[in-house]
Amino acid sequence: MAAYHDGEWGVPVRDDAGLFEMLTLEGAQAGLSWRTILNKREGYRRAFDGFDPRKVARYDARRIAQMMRVGLFKPVHVKTLVAQEQRMLLTSRKLLQRKLLDVESDLVGRHP
Repeated sequence: MAAYHDGEWGVPVRDDAGLFEMLTLEGAQAGLSWRTILNKREGYRRAFDGFDPRKVARYDARRIAQMMRVGLFKPVHVKTLVAQEQRMLLTSRKLLQRKLLDVESDLVGRHP
């Protein structure tokens, strides 16, 4: 608990996997102590492929059912997290496309 408090708590997280991890752990924490969640953290990490949002966004019904059979997750929890990752990746893709269009416009404007 001290290691989490001293090394992670209050430290900004900006990478997708780190944000997904915090979202997952915060959602699981409802009604439980943070110590309980930190004790289960490695199980969550294994279950969600290292909190890799691209992998989680591709989970199909079979993978979701497998996670629920383990008993660590409720169906609505897994489905919600997968849907959130799918939306996050779509949003990231759209932002990247806009940025590329901006760069392309800048280049075309400079080099007729």
